This record gives sequence, C-alpha cells and structure tokens, in this order.
Amino acid sequence: MEDDNALAEALALALGGLGHDVRVAASGEQALGLMSDDAATDVVLLDVMLPGIDGFEVCRRIRAASTVPLILLTARGDPVDVVVGLEHGADDYVVKPTEPRVLDARMKAVLRRSAPSPAGSRPGMRFGSLEIDPLAMTVTRNGEELQLTATELRLLLEFADHPGQVLSRQVLLKQVWDYGYVGDSRMVDAAVARLRAKIEEDPAHPVLLRTVRGLGYRWERP
Repeated sequence: MEDDNALAEALALALGGLGHDVRVAASGEQALGLMSDDAATDVVLLDVMLPGIDGFEVCRRIRAASTVPLILLTARGDPVDVVVGLEHGADDYVVKPTEPRVLDARMKAVLRRSAPSPAGSRPGMRFGSLEIDPLAMTVTRNGEELQLTATELRLLLEFADHPGQVLSRQVLLKQVWDYGYVGDSRMVDAAVARLRAKIEEDPAHPVLLRTVRGLGYRWERP
C-alpha cells in the first residue's frame, strides 16, 4: 500500500524475491478493499501519503476491524506523524527510502510476535479481573476476551513475566520489537497507551501498568 506506483511495484517485486506474496494498493480506498476481501493478510505495509483516504485513516480503520500486524512506510520524518501513526495502532514504522531486506527483517520480526508461545513455556496468569493464557494467545477481562494486537500481547506478556520490575524502553524494544540496537522509544509509549486502554479499568489512572518516571514501566500485582 504505497503512494508511488512505480516504487510500489519495484518494492513488491523485491519482496516477492525474498519469498513474500505481495498485493499492491495504489490508494487508501483500494487498500481497504484488499483488507475486506477473503484473502488472508499476514502483515500490512502502509504508506502514510496514500492518495484518497490517507494512511493514518486507513490504519485506524484496519485496526478497528483487525489485529493484523501493520508497519507504516513513509518519507515523513515529522515526529508528530510517527506518533499519530503509532497511536492509530501501527506496530512499527520505517522511513523511506529503505532497503527491501530491511523491510523483510521488520516484517519477519512483527510476524514472530504473532507466533504462539512454545507449548508448556508459560502457565496461565491472573491479575485481578485480567486473565492471560499465553498458550492460546488470549487475554480476558471480567470474562470478556480482549482484542490485542500481536505487539500488545507480547508487551503484556513481557510485563506479566516480570511483576514488580522496572522495564526500560530500550529493554522492551529489544525483547518485544526484536530491536538489537537503539530504537524509537515512542513505539513503546504508544503501545503502552493502547494496552492500558484495553486492560485497565481506568486507563487515566492505571493500577496494573505504572509509569516509573525517567526509568520505564512497572507491572504491579493488584
């Protein structure tokens, strides 16, 4: 889903050569149409500058209906644009121009987050009204299943596996996003905000997932 048709076709060809089956949309409307058909989509690469319905709105609509992994692909370097995209539910972002192998690595990383945990690796966990089943990759609150993206679920599991410990943004980038280098901590903050909105009874006054100013975040046992 790219705003430059020639670049989109070249990128699709390169990613195809790396083993991906790629479908291309030239506008926001086409992108939403592809997402609404019956073909399975494993990951979405979404350009912010799509003609018609822009990438931010496409991102918001996709996220409202699906937890499919979503990576923003954009030439914009404006920090506000990055934050808006992440707040709309993107799992990651890449600034153009970039190499197809970089995109391939990011796509594989986000898909790894969608993979079920190895059998027997983690027992179920309960924190007040919140229940986490790592094997089934499900989370319920007050008996109702929550729709978490793969990134949000991995982030939740990382916190739940380390109750009472302060986890820095860089540690979370490494453990959840598979970043072996200094990454963008705004991705962590945006994902935490989305996660709180789903798991906390009152996201404005979180009880489970607390901010430790200047250090990171801490998971509390209720």
